[in-house]
Amino acid sequence: MTSFCLGCGNSRAEGERFCGSCGRDAQAAAGPPIDPAVAFGLPPETSGKAIFSLVCGILILFFPFSICAVIFGYLALWEIRKNRGRLNGRGLAISGIVLGYLGLAFTIGLIGLGIYGGEKRMRERSASASLIRGENTAVTGLRTLNTAEIAYSQAHRDRGYTCSLAELSGAWGIDAELARGKKNGYVFQFRRCMPAKLDGPIVKYDLVAYPESPGSNSGPAYCSDQSDVIRRAQNGSASDCVSSGIKLSESEITQPQGWSKTTPR
Repeated sequence: MTSFCLGCGNSRAEGERFCGSCGRDAQAAAGPPIDPAVAFGLPPETSGKAIFSLVCGILILFFPFSICAVIFGYLALWEIRKNRGRLNGRGLAISGIVLGYLGLAFTIGLIGLGIYGGEKRMRERSASASLIRGENTAVTGLRTLNTAEIAYSQAHRDRGYTCSLAELSGAWGIDAELARGKKNGYVFQFRRCMPAKLDGPIVKYDLVAYPESPGSNSGPAYCSDQSDVIRRAQNGSASDCVSSGIKLSESEITQPQGWSKTTPR
């Protein structure tokens, strides 16, 4: 019965103690076993795990396959090292691992973009809601102050209108924020209060409401006067509103929101 030499893998006759090729003593301490396929020069096999890793890595757009590519790629490398010379496919395994990591990075990137896009949309909606709320406040505040001015002038015929928000607050009871001249991102001011004659009662005034933080996205300016006509300047300039502001119609004023979007610029 033929056996194999544990040193070189060549065949050895039954009962033969020393190998005819390498001289190894068959009764000596056994070393690492020799794979007959390696000993006889048979071609090594390709690791199935390495092939599977590469196939999964090619499917880079599918998240679960990317994970499989990485896991089976490392398993294939471990298997190839363990069966040195009997298995190959190291390049396939490494390629699968690289593609797997690329797929994971791609997926994480998509998730990150989705989160960023969602947060951006939320910020935009919040900014839009804040802008609409500010415009509501500006128009409503102007009408409230004009009404307060009428009440004040009727109660103080010798003085006429007033340019003091504090005096209007005492006479009409406007809310505290409006009395301080700032509300929901808008500043309220009286300008150019003028009497009809020297030392006479004030009969004219300009009332403006403009964004507290000027900028391209801060909102338009609104203005009015003793006529209770409300005008708008899209650029946010109170001075431009007074000099050349666009008049808002009654239907636009009574809308709950969107004056700056529906009125022609």
